Parts: sequence; C-alpha cells; structure tokens
Amino acid sequence: MTIVSPEALRAELRSLAEPGIRAQHLRVLSPTDDELLGVRVPLLRGLARAYRDLGTGAVDALLRSSVHEERFAGLLVLAEQVRTARGADRRALVDFYLARTGCVDNWDLVDGSAHVVLGPWLVDGPPDGPQVLDRLAASSRLWDRRIAVIATLALIREGCFEPTFHLALTLRQDREPLIHKALGWMLREIGRRDEPLVVAFLDRHLAGLPRVTVRHAAERLSPAARARFVRSSR
Repeated sequence: MTIVSPEALRAELRSLAEPGIRAQHLRVLSPTDDELLGVRVPLLRGLARAYRDLGTGAVDALLRSSVHEERFAGLLVLAEQVRTARGADRRALVDFYLARTGCVDNWDLVDGSAHVVLGPWLVDGPPDGPQVLDRLAASSRLWDRRIAVIATLALIREGCFEPTFHLALTLRQDREPLIHKALGWMLREIGRRDEPLVVAFLDRHLAGLPRVTVRHAAERLSPAARARFVRSSR
C-alpha cells in the first residue's frame, strides 16, 4: 500500500529517474536553476494518481521545489484533485493554482497543467472565466500568457472556440515565439473539429498573425488550404 506523503513521492521519483531521459530533458527544457531527475511523463502521471490525496500543504511544497519533476508531479496531483472536485472545492483548487503560476515556469509544466487544472473550471462556465484568461494574457510573464492559451484546449474539446480566437487576436503581437506556437497549436485543434471556421478566421486575420501561428494552424487543414496559407505566410 502506498504511503501518501510528499517524502514517499520524492523517493519514488528518484527511483524512476533515468540518465538518458535526463539528458533529453536538459536539451529540450533548457532549465536554469532546476535540478532535473529524468523521469518520463507517463510515470509522473501514474504517480499523481497514486498521490492524489496529498494535502494542500504538501502540494504547495512540491510546487515550490527546485526539482523540476517534483513541481511537475505537484501540478499533476492538483489536476487529479480538480478532476474530481466540484463547485466551490474546484474553484478553491483553481485559485490555489492561479496564486502559484510563478512555479509553472517552463513549457512542459504549462502544457501539462493549464488545460487540466484551469481548463475544467473554465468548462464549468464561471462568470469570471474570461476575465481570468484576459488577466493571464496581459501578464508580463511568458508562462502566464501561455497558460491562458493552453487552458483553452479544454474548451476546444467541448466545442467552445471563441476564447481561443479572442486570445489569438489579443496576443498576435506577442514578442515570444512560444506564444506564437501555442496559438497555432490551439487553432490547429479547432481546425480538426471545424475546418471552415479556422479557414475563415485565417482569411480574415492573416495579415496580422505571426507566421509561425499560421503555419501551425494550417498543419491539419486540407492540402489546398494548407498550401494556400503556407504560401501566404512566407
């Protein structure tokens, strides 16, 4: 039987570390002050399910850790808790996350948490949901802005596309390529569900969108549409 404690989780993380995975992560994540162990993401998800009953204080300690995988595990535990929470309990977990976005400071942490922590709450349709996204999008922190974009994946999966289109226009002049790529990724996800809608959006706003955004958005479109947008974005 698993002992549900942060110390036990930390010990399991170290037992799952692989030097080869650590070398890969060092190349793609470019961490600054992080300690990287080298744990595969599917294993982190499995640990999060096993430790989903960790208390708020333990999750907070994981999120504030200098060990990259401990922060990732803490975020995935939080996602497990959000998944089963409802109403005020889910809102409290979302507020906990929003108060700690400074700990979500690399693209894998954002992409692994935004749509599964913030996303389910947005799908609930809270009155202040759009304001929360706008506040994140207006942040000076790159990772807050990316959280706003990636969180809309949960809405896209429910057939709600307008928040993503709104952020694509709000952030189209962002200085960071990681935002351009995230916007393109989300537009591509919409295009997989409603290609004519994305084609119409790109036709209307093509001149103002970053080239990388357009190219990513067009990846899954029909060959003719994809070729047209790729030519236009050169």
